[in-house]
Amino acid sequence: MSRTARLMDGTGLARRIVEETAKQAADITERTGTAPCLATVLVGEDPASVTYVRMKRNRCRKAGIESRYVALPAATTTAELVDTLGALSRDPDVHGILLQHPVGAHIDERAAFEAIAPEKDVDGVTLASFSAMSFGLPGFVSGTPGGIMRLLDEYDVAPAGQRAVVVGRSAILGKPVGMLLLGRDATVTYCHSRTAELSSIVREADIVVAAVGRPRLIRGEDIKPGAVVIDAGYNPGNVGDVDFDGARERASLITPVPGGVGPMTIATLLEQTVRAAARQLEV
Repeated sequence: MSRTARLMDGTGLARRIVEETAKQAADITERTGTAPCLATVLVGEDPASVTYVRMKRNRCRKAGIESRYVALPAATTTAELVDTLGALSRDPDVHGILLQHPVGAHIDERAAFEAIAPEKDVDGVTLASFSAMSFGLPGFVSGTPGGIMRLLDEYDVAPAGQRAVVVGRSAILGKPVGMLLLGRDATVTYCHSRTAELSSIVREADIVVAAVGRPRLIRGEDIKPGAVVIDAGYNPGNVGDVDFDGARERASLITPVPGGVGPMTIATLLEQTVRAAARQLEV
């Protein structure tokens, strides 16, 4: 018997998270006279990155979070970027820092990330944040992985005892989401674009997280009947890493692209910025 998966509405959940975050930001501002502040650093003028930054700044404004925008030329060196991030880390008026990525190929992105103070790493990109995620310690989760876990919770998906297959191994998405799932007692398998027999591995998954950046790499027939499909890929033409139409006929739950994982990433960023402000302002 054919089935049609329920859509996991990231837009609606993100809206509720941002509304609650706005209340918390207003409370902090009233109690301290200081609004939570997120500094966003952009290197160059990549059109997609410019759009993402504008979107994040608009969401900050709606949530009562001050947005400081730092635009650097494309020719910025690693040392210059590290200096900028270090200065923001030392600035008591800045509570969270976001380095919009990717940066230019000539920049050591890891060195740049590590210049962000852990207590202001609200996008969860530093080694300190990854360690905290891996060991289940207090800290900030990576934005998209954190959003994915909130979506699973919203739809009562319990990872414990489930076989989770993560297709992707980036330091800010694939690797951390796998560790978060492992922390919830899922059995996690990491795959990527060079994995042999990828389809046969995906077919065993109760939870599939597609995060490799290859349009429709995961075919509908690869989805185990009843599986939960999280598509964290975004490719030109509003296409994810999963063949949505085919997968929806087999999955029990699936995220749309757009409107699934994307809004949750920004909501997580704003929520963690307000939490960082509360800690730093001791309220």
